[in-house]
Amino acid sequence: MTAQVDYLAVLFTTTSGASGDLLGSDEKDLVQLVWQLVDLNNKKLGKVNEVLIRPEHSDLAEDCLGEREEEDEVEDSEESVSTVTGLEHALNQFHLRLTNEVNTLGTGTSVCVCTDGQLHIRQVLHPEAAGKNLALPECFNSFFDLRKEFRKHFPSADTKSLEVQYMAESLSVTVEPVAMLDPTAMLAPVTAALQVQTMANIVLALLSEPLRHTFSNPERVTEKFESGTCSKMERVCDNTVIRARGLPWQSSDQDIARFFRGLNIAKGGAALCLNAQGRRNGEALVRFVSEEHRDMALQRHKHHMGNRYIEVYKATGEDFLKIAGGTSSEVALFLSREDQVIVRMRGLPFTATPDQVLAFFSQGEGPKEVCPVSGDKDGILFVRFPDGRPTGDAFVLFASEEHAQCALRKHKDILGKRYIELFKSTAAEVQQVLNRYSSAPLIPVAPAPLVSVLPSVSLLPSPGGVRDCLRLRGLPYTATIEDILAFLGEYTHDIRPHGVHMVVNQQGRPSGDCFIQMHSAERAFSASQRVHKQVMSGPGQAGKRGLNSRYVEVFPCSAEEMGLVLMGGSLSHTHTHTHTRTRSGTGLSPPPCKSRRLSPPSYSFPPAPSILPAEAAGLFPPIGQVLLSPRPLGPGHAYYPASTQLYMNYTAYYPSPPGSPNTIGYYPSPSPRGVVRMHGLAYKELLNTIQGYQSPMEALPVLSGMIGQSSSGDALMPFPPLLTKQGGHYLDRNML
Repeated sequence: MTAQVDYLAVLFTTTSGASGDLLGSDEKDLVQLVWQLVDLNNKKLGKVNEVLIRPEHSDLAEDCLGEREEEDEVEDSEESVSTVTGLEHALNQFHLRLTNEVNTLGTGTSVCVCTDGQLHIRQVLHPEAAGKNLALPECFNSFFDLRKEFRKHFPSADTKSLEVQYMAESLSVTVEPVAMLDPTAMLAPVTAALQVQTMANIVLALLSEPLRHTFSNPERVTEKFESGTCSKMERVCDNTVIRARGLPWQSSDQDIARFFRGLNIAKGGAALCLNAQGRRNGEALVRFVSEEHRDMALQRHKHHMGNRYIEVYKATGEDFLKIAGGTSSEVALFLSREDQVIVRMRGLPFTATPDQVLAFFSQGEGPKEVCPVSGDKDGILFVRFPDGRPTGDAFVLFASEEHAQCALRKHKDILGKRYIELFKSTAAEVQQVLNRYSSAPLIPVAPAPLVSVLPSVSLLPSPGGVRDCLRLRGLPYTATIEDILAFLGEYTHDIRPHGVHMVVNQQGRPSGDCFIQMHSAERAFSASQRVHKQVMSGPGQAGKRGLNSRYVEVFPCSAEEMGLVLMGGSLSHTHTHTHTRTRSGTGLSPPPCKSRRLSPPSYSFPPAPSILPAEAAGLFPPIGQVLLSPRPLGPGHAYYPASTQLYMNYTAYYPSPPGSPNTIGYYPSPSPRGVVRMHGLAYKELLNTIQGYQSPMEALPVLSGMIGQSSSGDALMPFPPLLTKQGGHYLDRNML
């Protein structure tokens, strides 16, 4: 729409919550629609129309409606006010009245909405209509922003801080005084009508001499999200990207576009993030067309998608390119077809061929069970490792949503001798999966360890350990030590001192897991049999089922297995799901990569060079003993009881706090004596590190005293005497 329209419908909305610059940020329902028609050709104003909306199944607007009815006891003949129930009836009323008024005037047919800023359309009408599955009239998909039209003649004005009163004063428009508005409070009903009348007069002033303004090129609201590809070489502005967290795992890019309805997402700008296992982790990066739309997206922080609230934060263009960017020409060609629906296949036999995949989707008893693949074999993309080996994943294109839904009904059908998992996918997910498996290693070398002379031995525990510990899985995230003790009941007396170990994730939040050291394997096994899959109630519920109640899985495990998990590793499901089994393998997986970008598992890191000479290296115990073996403390220590075995990495004083440290910076005292360098730790963390060692506290800041920097993040821990060697004590300067 480039030519000037015939009519402007000056529109103002009111919700039952915040107003002004915070309008729509609190997810409150619309309670008032006020508009006035402006004839641009004849420079005439129509009557003020008002629709009061009574929310369905709610009395939120009772005060608003009652107040408005009292004010309208003597109703002006030029004003038309009505009350309806629900947004759908209000939209129908708006469209009907507007159409009738335009037809009555008969001097033109083109109508466009005009609002004070973007929020009334983008943050109120579109989000609420999308949440209630309502179709908005076509006129709400394009509109004029009165602030931007005013700024074309007054470029020094700031669009964000512009107000109707300021625009009216600048154009010498007479306005009725309005009390100062509180953005956090609900707007008075009479104020909306005054705002509309003032805005209509501002429009007439813009049309008059000497400005002679022309209303053309309105703002557009994107109706449908467009999928597409993004190159890693593309430049993405940091001010246009957000990170959404807390998404349902089954959500798609279309669901994200629906959540941000009213805001314009760039083509291919919704990228779902995957975890280390290639599954969606509930996060997404979204790229908008401008910083203005990004800022409005940030106002939807903790708005709801279904029953879940979604957190919205700022992100960078680099973050978006890491997820959605790609360089493969094969992927670009696969995703170049528009209006295609992507389905991901997982669990394919390694010998699967395109013909077998086509046969898998074409089998069925009736025509409704057959879902043809778009492009035949060209519509299938197999995911492979860099050496060409198949990964068992593939992506398939379908021409329509109907065919894709038909294909998804074959979820867990058999192909060969394996069942196949099917998921609706996105272009960004295709890029992520291909980048993960097909690209060169993102981390060429591993960071050097603190003491690299320690021999590299396997962290996996031996399969013959005594299973005198308990693993609790599925705890409520609000569970405390007291809740765990109450859950175990009579078995609380069998817990060793310092024997409760809460596990936290990399963000420092409770992971829902806990390890407990028992006095004997028999009591551990008995406890697992008694309380396995019993319900743990939330705080203050005392045995009652509530919203925070969850059943907890309880398994016996060994101290070695507990040590591995506390160091960042994990136990596989096959290893812990049953109590009576033959241990043909350890059932363990190594600690996950802590990097933000993961390398394919087929790459290995070269060994780091030694720091200490061979003579000094012999003084250190093996790494497996350091990380997995509890160490008894000497008698007479002031903090921990002498008889207690504890893990210096994650154990806290009994009862332990709800979170345990999530950094690995703890080392046992070298034997017989020596110096250990600790790098990248704050001073308080260094103090916590050495609490379990017989070392004087005043000896801690050795490094700062030697190099004259008090906040270097490094420290040398002397364990007197220093490392000994034939000829006397020495300190290896390479450690500095």
